[in-house]
Amino acid sequence: MTLLVRTAAELAALERSGRRAVVMTMGALHEGHATLVRTARESVGPDGQVVVTVFVNPLQFGAGEDLDRYPRTLDADIELAGQAGADAVFAPSVDEVYPGGEPQVRITAGPMGERLEGASRPGHFDGMLTVVAKLLHLTAPDLALFGQKDAQQLALIRRMARDLNFPVEIVGVPTVREADGLALSSRNRYLSPADRTTALALSRALFAARDRLTAEHALHARAAATHASSGRALALSRIGEARAAADAYAVEAAGPSPAVVRAAAQSVLDEAAKAQPPLALDYLALVDPATFDEAGDGFAGEAVLAVAARVGTTRLIDNIPLNFGAPA
Repeated sequence: MTLLVRTAAELAALERSGRRAVVMTMGALHEGHATLVRTARESVGPDGQVVVTVFVNPLQFGAGEDLDRYPRTLDADIELAGQAGADAVFAPSVDEVYPGGEPQVRITAGPMGERLEGASRPGHFDGMLTVVAKLLHLTAPDLALFGQKDAQQLALIRRMARDLNFPVEIVGVPTVREADGLALSSRNRYLSPADRTTALALSRALFAARDRLTAEHALHARAAATHASSGRALALSRIGEARAAADAYAVEAAGPSPAVVRAAAQSVLDEAAKAQPPLALDYLALVDPATFDEAGDGFAGEAVLAVAARVGTTRLIDNIPLNFGAPA
């Protein structure tokens, strides 16, 4: 049976043996959260302890955002967490987490927290890091698991843990998607059937970019198979593949192009902007996952293609990891 814990004192009194893992949530749990809990259970083993936190953090909601209507489903959350392998659910009140009101001293996300989501939602990451830091202190885990769907959040938590010497391992867990490709999110329940049809453009755009990058890599490998790219182009021309010859020469010289990959995603999003209801794009960005700096021409290595958009009254985010190969 999964234990419900409401106070820091009750949490501190929990008996523990082996390693402890924590999964932090704002409730309204779904299969994506269940995957995090199952991964946590596998990580600490049967003798370890898995704690799920359920706390809707007011510090990370800005003016006009959905704090008041954010779904609260604690009974269902406890059941799902228990079925997935949680030993305890820590569901404190706002007063328990912030006694005396909002904290005057907070964690600051720094320059990385001012980009993309941070630019669209000023102060969001400061509030998120502040509560994560508090919950890490209160739960004292050996490892903490977060979904990769919130890629910028994950990057900032990792940076905070490293910069401020938190004695915890931060583990990222791949995004869980529904059968149609939509990334699982508590906010998906706000989507009408028509909204959902439009919202699928987010994942389609990411997959189109991934497919384009795969094609670019294949073309690059084909061109690089010979030592003389000009000779390769000539050979292809002789068998009637003039277009392939030109592409082979260009790709041999330049490698996979971030601009081309972005354009493949942008094309899908542009079409969705004409749908009913339309998709209102917030940002599409191809970034270095460690810094969230934009990936420019000639970029090589791991990258994240991130997108945020609004459909109706619902704002959704998604991302996909991409690899532009090793530097030449």
